Amino acid sequence: MDGDIGKLTLAAKEYIEKTDLLISPIVFLELEYLYEIKRVASPAQEVYNYLHGQIGLSMCHFPFPNIVLCAAKEKWTRDVFDRLIVSHAKANGESPLISADKDIRGNYSKAIW
Repeated sequence: MDGDIGKLTLAAKEYIEKTDLLISPIVFLELEYLYEIKRVASPAQEVYNYLHGQIGLSMCHFPFPNIVLCAAKEKWTRDVFDRLIVSHAKANGESPLISADKDIRGNYSKAIW
């Protein structure tokens, strides 16, 4: 794995250690996209398998139609990945969302970094 946990903030590390972690399926897809355009070194399945084994990360099965209905109301970005990721957290009970992305943190009050 090429990830650097040193980039995580203390708040993000503490949250990871105290809770069951879920990712939106759109995160998996974005990771694969980033791999395809050579912005990350490992394919999504490899990253997912590693994190599942190391920290118990799982994929959330919240209904996609609910996420899309929420995403249709998000107007702060044209980035479909960011829009769906934030909407997944919002639609799923305003769930906390770990993100280093400044735009996400500026538009979702439950973002942790």
